[in-house]
Formats: sequence, structure tokens, C-alpha cells
Amino acid sequence: MSDIKTKVQGLDPNLHARDLKQFVDGTANVYESLAVIAKRARQLAVDLKHELHEKLDEFAVNPETIEEVTENKEQIEISKFYERLPNPSVIATEEFLNGEIHFRYTSDKKKKQ
Repeated sequence: MSDIKTKVQGLDPNLHARDLKQFVDGTANVYESLAVIAKRARQLAVDLKHELHEKLDEFAVNPETIEEVTENKEQIEISKFYERLPNPSVIATEEFLNGEIHFRYTSDKKKKQ
């Protein structure tokens, strides 16, 4: 997962208009391309969420011992870092357009790759 975080550090988190012809190059169908991108975005979202929860669990405090709520600057920095990361759909779109996503068809009648 850290590989994804280092790879997307320079990626622009803003959405941009795309040429549909770029999406057709990989699958010959825009809808199939979007389905591949959507599945990859879901994978990325789950992985990033799981990693964030693992890091924030280190700061978890037992509710029985809480007398006063305190701020933890490390926890805030970790949260801000993950908030600044691009949306998983933006990451998945970039991966697809750069040819970094490998996919295959599970049905016999659609064997292109």
C-alpha cells in the first residue's frame, strides 16, 4: 500500500475532462473501461481505509480511562495526509490510462485479454 501512496504524491487530486477515445483504447468499449476503473477504485478505497484505521487504532484510548479529550498532533497529521490524497477514482483512472491495470474477462465469449 505504501507504494500507492508514494506513487500518487505528485498526482493532481482535481478532476479533469478526459477524451473518451483514451478509455476505448484498452477495452474497445467505454462501459467496460469504466467498470474496470470502478472496480479498481473500490479496491483502492478499501485498502486505504483499512490502512488508515490501522494507523489510527494506535491512538485509540480506552473509554473507561478517558477523563478529558486531548488532541494528538500525530493523529491529526495522519488524518490530514489521507485527506490530501486524491480520490480513489482519480487514482484508478490514471492507472487505467497509463496501462497499469491488468484485467481479464471471466466469461468464455469475451476473451480479449
